[in-house]
Amino acid sequence: MTAIPQGRNRRTALCALAVVGAGLLVGCSSDPDEGTNGVGKLPAATIQSKTRAAAGSADAVRLAGTVVTNGRTYKLDMRLKSDGATGSVTSKGIAFGLLRIGEQLYLKAGAEFWNHADGEKDGDKDESAAGKLDGKYVKVPSGDPAYKKFSGFTDMDVLLEGLLTLHGDLATDGHHEQSGTRTIRITGDKGSGGTLDVSLEGRPYPLRLERAAGAGTLTFSSWDKDFALTEPKGSETVDYGKQLPTS
Repeated sequence: MTAIPQGRNRRTALCALAVVGAGLLVGCSSDPDEGTNGVGKLPAATIQSKTRAAAGSADAVRLAGTVVTNGRTYKLDMRLKSDGATGSVTSKGIAFGLLRIGEQLYLKAGAEFWNHADGEKDGDKDESAAGKLDGKYVKVPSGDPAYKKFSGFTDMDVLLEGLLTLHGDLATDGHHEQSGTRTIRITGDKGSGGTLDVSLEGRPYPLRLERAAGAGTLTFSSWDKDFALTEPKGSETVDYGKQLPTS
């Protein structure tokens, strides 16, 4: 006797067996949107609007992946919420941590970052300075040019607003899966304008983004999961003593 398949194909197989005598397959087609939030049946433009609205109303998110801007690739792993963020950024193989609590921004990096931050090193003097900054939280003054550059990686609203836009004509591109969650994929200009996987379970949050023109790939997770932001101790904090580098 042939065994009936298990899992996703089981229902389809049972339907076929039940009606085979009549030669009909009425009601046996599988609906990929069954049990979902329903956005998979909507036009692509409406799906994009709904996922942007869901992201905009969220209290927190984890964003990880790569972003290419001005010819430079940044690897991000940030946890973000409205009043701050924490995580890491890697550029040119050198990583540094960012922590923002309210308006106060801290940068934490190893000696390698500080050694290369100002370009040419000035002998033992800069080596000594880098050693003092190694592993410390450095306060970034709000008026420093570096503040705007680095704080952009910690601003949930700014990041999501800038990222969650596909370019060109929008279309749906089938049902997919991201980390075990069913998704509907939408594309801009058949993918050249970017692709976005939107959750079909719960709220229609964006889960995976491929930016247009190869400008990076990002995943979004831990939507609405709060996390703690802890002010560093005084012993862990130092002043840079001059304008921070923006390179």
